[in-house]
Amino acid sequence: MTEIMVMQGLKLRAEDIGMIRSLLAEHGDWRRTRISKELCQLWNWRNEQGRIKDMAARTLLLKLERAGIVQLPKLRRPSPSAFRNLNPPLVAHATEPIRCALRDLRPLKVSIVNPGSADLPLFNCLLSRYHYLGHRNTVGENMRYLVRDSAGRPVSCALFGSAAWKCAARDGWIGWDRGRREANLRFLTNNTRFLVLPWVAVPHLASHLLATLARRICADWQAKYGHPVHALETFVEKDRFKGTCYQAANWHCLGSTQGRTRNDRNHCIRAAVKDVYLYPLTPDFRQELSA
Repeated sequence: MTEIMVMQGLKLRAEDIGMIRSLLAEHGDWRRTRISKELCQLWNWRNEQGRIKDMAARTLLLKLERAGIVQLPKLRRPSPSAFRNLNPPLVAHATEPIRCALRDLRPLKVSIVNPGSADLPLFNCLLSRYHYLGHRNTVGENMRYLVRDSAGRPVSCALFGSAAWKCAARDGWIGWDRGRREANLRFLTNNTRFLVLPWVAVPHLASHLLATLARRICADWQAKYGHPVHALETFVEKDRFKGTCYQAANWHCLGSTQGRTRNDRNHCIRAAVKDVYLYPLTPDFRQELSA
């Protein structure tokens, strides 16, 4: 039986690995960017808008190299992503305490933060400095939001990215087997970062923002990537947070993780146990996620 390896959502067979190795051997003068683009062309690896999935291909090649399966050309200069994962520069922003009722902040302005946006340095600065997990470069489909109050002061940031490849509590609740999960994972997104800035103490703001983002993210995702998302997920560390704002925004708590990481094949790496939350965006989300 042919052994199959799954990376970046792709099923790689021995002949696929052989083709990548041949491409590298035949074109030793190509840079990594050229190789990833050619790979996308050969596999017709594109998103719904017809654009090649260049960044996904680059990540796949890096994973294969780290696993010792292929050897990529040496970098001719440091990777730009390495710099993006360092602490971003400080961007001036107001930090005066905001303590008031939610109605006094409205109308809130929710802005999508795209690459090259004037808001991107501020977004990166705020997440890096004030979120306990910090902020790293995001690979794959993602959506960044920056929220300001009626006076133009930033109050919150949210980042949605790739859903977890596996999660027993989630997969069982949706009704996913392996095949359905692999085919439909892109229709689910993970709220990887959600931050209300530490000087903002406004009752019900966090749950209000989660509800606001849930109402618009499907349309935003469709406009950016050419396909919708049908549900949102997040993971909340049990020892650190109670998940109150997600509960108040009507997210479903599905259970807890097992305290392992995606790389823990030998069951020896311990990680924080997290509660798994999911928010359906459509009444028939199970049908949409299992089509």
